[in-house]
Amino acid sequence: MKKLRKIDLWIVIPYILLLGIGVVMVYSASFYNALVVGGKTNQYLIKQAIYAVMGAFLCLVTFMLKEKILKNQRILSFIMLVTVGSLLYLLIRALLVPSSRVNGASAWINLGIINFQPLELAKLFLIMFLALFLTNKKNRLSQKKGWREVLKEVFQPMLIVASIIIMVLFQPDVGGALILSLITLVIVASSTIPGKLIAELSGFLTFIFVGMIVFITKFPPAFIKGSYGYQRFLAMQHPFLLEQKAGAQLVNSFYAISNGGVFGVGLGNSIQKRGYLPEPHTDFILSIISEELGLVGVTFILGLLFIIIFRMISLGFRSRKTYNSLVYYGIATMILSQLVLNVGGLLGVIPLTGVTLPFISYGGSSLLILSIALGIVLNLEATTKFEKMKKG
Repeated sequence: MKKLRKIDLWIVIPYILLLGIGVVMVYSASFYNALVVGGKTNQYLIKQAIYAVMGAFLCLVTFMLKEKILKNQRILSFIMLVTVGSLLYLLIRALLVPSSRVNGASAWINLGIINFQPLELAKLFLIMFLALFLTNKKNRLSQKKGWREVLKEVFQPMLIVASIIIMVLFQPDVGGALILSLITLVIVASSTIPGKLIAELSGFLTFIFVGMIVFITKFPPAFIKGSYGYQRFLAMQHPFLLEQKAGAQLVNSFYAISNGGVFGVGLGNSIQKRGYLPEPHTDFILSIISEELGLVGVTFILGLLFIIIFRMISLGFRSRKTYNSLVYYGIATMILSQLVLNVGGLLGVIPLTGVTLPFISYGGSSLLILSIALGIVLNLEATTKFEKMKKG
């Protein structure tokens, strides 16, 4: 109970508000679709409410754990086996049973009460794994003067990280692979590796990324042209020209945002959720929020998310513990990258990636993992406060 007195309200209050808003908006966005397919209008409401309660419970349990449990090598090894095994299973299943793909991707495992998405577990695993490894190597890495020396130290763990990212990319899930890559880059850049080497790495990766985008845009290979991802890329560039094809989702998202204006048309009164936007309670839930609650509602939700993100970044700057800082930055990157990919896709700034809005979109895997991640942040910060009290 004493630990609860040290809980960070700058994270907890926005988190609880987001859970509540998510449950309400999932119901508002889904009841029409559920009715059309012959289901109960409140079926998604009930499930999301259960996920929210489970998420809050897991957040609390994670918060109450001893810090040494979070750093336990055996637990991390077990999580790695589950993550890698699940991703391998998805790839094998996609090859043997092509019909198991959903929207062209094999990304979920049906566990009965929940559709488990290994990608979500992979995000949390990479953060905890890299934070612990780079912390243990911090003194050795700070003395390296070239990438050859650094690579000798980090080759094996980076091989594991690269394998996970590649398996996600082959699902195919470009958005998920990009999030994992950004998490890795931010944590590595925040480690004790000399800044000059990090600058070289960042420049090299930026050159490669921009080069790939230019090449795909100007000289798309034949095997890419017919892919689902490439069609989304074209839809981003010419949504209204492709309105009857790949641009349909984006155009209807634009209509929803336009209809909402500043104050929205009212909770439950969205037009675009009535058969125009597919799965409006998942990827496109922010479009429905924009239509029903307007710019005011969207700004409030994004504000809550940014409070959590900026709070974790602030904690990272202030922390004197390398491990804590890397965890804070990693989890902040996970939430921020999901937010940017989701909002950017809805606005047509970047291609749609199928990334959900953190804490708001319908789904169990994402919500539970995000809740555990916040529990870890709260745990580390509360433990640090207790240690300062004992010393002071």
